[in-house]
Amino acid sequence: MLLAEGSRFLPAARLERALTLQWLFFEQYSHEPNIAVARHWIQHSDMTEAQRAQLPAKQDGGHAALAVMERHLGAADWFGGDAMTVADIALYAYTHVADEGGFDLSGYPAVTAWLARVAAEPGHVPMLSVGEGIVLPL
Repeated sequence: MLLAEGSRFLPAARLERALTLQWLFFEQYSHEPNIAVARHWIQHSDMTEAQRAQLPAKQDGGHAALAVMERHLGAADWFGGDAMTVADIALYAYTHVADEGGFDLSGYPAVTAWLARVAAEPGHVPMLSVGEGIVLPL
């Protein structure tokens, strides 16, 4: 949030700022612990027996978070106000790769429309696929 201060991504109006904070908390406590963790386990690790046992619960929690987002986006274009905020940026990060965690987004049309809106924003830089990373010289 500190980096968003003074930018168009953190509203100055109290209500919109509070809504942005609400969605940032949602991302940290309901979205990321389920969607990002499931994605990491599937994409970047050899799952342990304990992780395999926990994966269905993580995916259920992720679908619950996506359902909350779907309900909100059914009535609004953005999280936190009438324009894209830092909450949209935070939620976009793992939502746009949720399929890599076993989440089928086809049942969330408002979420998929929102993903397209975020990607169409000026200055959007798509994330590189695994293997397309930037190699820095030593």
